[in-house]
Amino acid sequence: EEEKKEGLIEFYDSFRDMFEFFCKNTTIHGTIRLVCSDSNRMKTAFWTLLLLASFGMLYWQFALMFSQYWAYPVVLTMSMHSEPKMFPAITICNLDPYRFELVSEHLVQLDHMAEESIAFLYGINTSASLFHVNEKNIHVKDLSSIGNLSRSSFKLSQNFSLLRMPDHNNRSGKKHSNVGFRLCNATGGNCFYKTYSSGMDAILEWYRFHYMNIMSQLPVIVNISDHEEQIEDMVYSCQYDGEPCRPSDYVHFHHPVFGSCYTFNSKGTDPFWTATKPGIPYGLSLILRAEQKDHIPLLSTVAGVKVMIHNHNQTPFLEHEGFDIRPGIATIIGIQQDEVNRLGGNYGKCTTNGNDVNVKLLYNNSYTLQACLHSCFQHIMVRKCGCGYYYYPLPPGAEYCNYNKQPAWGHCFYQLYNRLRNHHLNCFDQCPKPCRESLYKVSAGTAKWPSAKSQDWIRQALRHQNGYNSTSNRKDIAKVTIFYQQLNYESVNESPLLSENLLLSSMGSQWSLWFGSSVLSVVEMFELLIDTLVLSLLFCYQRFRSKKTLKVARTPTIPS
Repeated sequence: EEEKKEGLIEFYDSFRDMFEFFCKNTTIHGTIRLVCSDSNRMKTAFWTLLLLASFGMLYWQFALMFSQYWAYPVVLTMSMHSEPKMFPAITICNLDPYRFELVSEHLVQLDHMAEESIAFLYGINTSASLFHVNEKNIHVKDLSSIGNLSRSSFKLSQNFSLLRMPDHNNRSGKKHSNVGFRLCNATGGNCFYKTYSSGMDAILEWYRFHYMNIMSQLPVIVNISDHEEQIEDMVYSCQYDGEPCRPSDYVHFHHPVFGSCYTFNSKGTDPFWTATKPGIPYGLSLILRAEQKDHIPLLSTVAGVKVMIHNHNQTPFLEHEGFDIRPGIATIIGIQQDEVNRLGGNYGKCTTNGNDVNVKLLYNNSYTLQACLHSCFQHIMVRKCGCGYYYYPLPPGAEYCNYNKQPAWGHCFYQLYNRLRNHHLNCFDQCPKPCRESLYKVSAGTAKWPSAKSQDWIRQALRHQNGYNSTSNRKDIAKVTIFYQQLNYESVNESPLLSENLLLSSMGSQWSLWFGSSVLSVVEMFELLIDTLVLSLLFCYQRFRSKKTLKVARTPTIPS
């Protein structure tokens, strides 16, 4: 007989022939048993059930793989890198905010109100020890055209007096009371007490609340930094890598709570600040003025210097980060850098530069989570309360809150802030973390400085070089040294736990496990499906032609 050749599309006489041909020639294991055992129905049924169970297990495993893949899990990989890198940005503040001449009379009135409140609560006379109303005020040039704001229409409100209230939730049996002040909405129908278990915290918050209303009368505080020649320098000595710092190495700004601040290496582009060696001699060494002049003592009860280590082009949020340096102490701070790289996209919410975030940033520096949260809160507050929070930048066209113009802004602010703190505002949903972030781990050590035997000559040297004129004992200067402990840093990277290649590899492994076959076996199954479809169409066509022929044959002939 002439050998029958396989064509491009097989035309079988029946589905049974097609299935028998497939079972005898496919590379899928076990299918040939369906044909070889057709004389034994029990074996045929057994292998049929076994193949069906294998198919079921295979696609169950496939379902588990795809469900895991679509969950987009990540795995963290850590790697070590060692290379010269840029020294981080360092911000220092003297914790001594200025008493500006433009609002000096209002600040004196506020000091007297605080003195009366403390005397009412605790019976303590603080006028001689706490308030220094004769301290020299800071006069800023080019602002005299505004006039004396003390003679303006602004008046301190007497509606926010400090009160002592019993603590009804106290179960210890001891007599205890809370201290706070009352806040109401515009109609006065909705009021609550902003209370604290600590009277000190209540007084500080009450003072800050009035202080924000007073300072809202001033122009934007950042412009005051242009007149820094009027402000006494707080840095007596600055050296980096054994070289003296240059005037271009730092920028100055004033913080309304933390006082005069300097940021060293803020841009991170000067090769002078490249760290090539680890160790104390190659770090940043500062001798700082830490005098306790207490221009506005109730804004902060801490004496010393505030220090924050952060990334370049990043706004330092000193109220959330940083640490304090004690006067009369030499502090050694070793830093270790960690780098975090997040995937983003389907694997997590993060942003590369903040351009894809729905919140319009109010800070001119690079994107950070805190900058986004503050901007989001300020936008909501301007929309809900009609004015902006004094410690955050303003959106265009807005003004800072002032209880002479917006009597109920305090009620609105504290309620909004509680909602933000409890994650009830959508700011945390709108503000993702940066996809790339550098973090600094800090370890510190302290020692008394200068020592009893060396303080005399150190004070004399500072007096001749820097105009140091204090007569106290070590309580008005501090020394800070910040250095890299080592230049190698850890990089923590997110990577997909189940990538496309790994998914295909796992699917192939499962297919081989249950059927002992390969991708070509899958092609053979698609070929079987195509042959089945073509054969079904041919049978339908033949049936249609046979019915049509039979109908024509039965048509009666009409005699002529």
